[in-house]
Amino acid sequence: MAQNTTDDRGDEMSKLDPRVFATLRDHVHRSLRTAIIGGRFAFGQKLNERQLAEQLGVSTTPIKEALRQLESDGLVETQPRRGVIVRFNATWAEEMILARAALESMIAHLAAKRRESDEGTALAATVKRMREATDSGDVDSLILLNETFHDQIHIASRCAYLGKLIERQQFYDAGTRRIIHSDPAEREKAFGEHAAIAAAITAGDADRAERTMRDHVVRSGETYLAIVFGNKES
Repeated sequence: MAQNTTDDRGDEMSKLDPRVFATLRDHVHRSLRTAIIGGRFAFGQKLNERQLAEQLGVSTTPIKEALRQLESDGLVETQPRRGVIVRFNATWAEEMILARAALESMIAHLAAKRRESDEGTALAATVKRMREATDSGDVDSLILLNETFHDQIHIASRCAYLGKLIERQQFYDAGTRRIIHSDPAEREKAFGEHAAIAAAITAGDADRAERTMRDHVVRSGETYLAIVFGNKES
């Protein structure tokens, strides 16, 4: 029987508008990858190409291409007489978190060494806005500011190679981010960690920036694991 493309809550992936994309295959790949990593598909679940195409509002051609790319990512596997099966589970997710922690920590290390003074000022301004959003419980703003914060560090680091590698370690989807930031205690923890990272980078303390970033990514990753896999079999 074909599997549904909704998650446990019945949420569906949003349709994509091919007119606004230069490379539709890449966006289909990103959408499916986010859905898999966000726990919308169970480990061992069969992916139905026609249902996925209908969900995303595209033909099956970019779906086929995206699934081949996902197989090269190791997230799915084509099995004889079964089709494309999801291989992503908690163990794989944990390894992604550790890989991201290693990359992000080195990027923070280099940002502390290479950042310009105006970049430190911009990072401090972002932290100030994060304080305001944390206090008001503005989850939408926090999600955007979190992305801005890490982008600013990536830019300040001048890391072209590491920046490319980190793209493969992005594992939060919008739904997971919203759940994490909806918890007041989690919001406060995250703010404290972001403030410490920014302070280390602004002070030019590369070792402290590396350590605080690594600890932040690992802790937030553990929160992600609890949300996505806490009540599921791996």
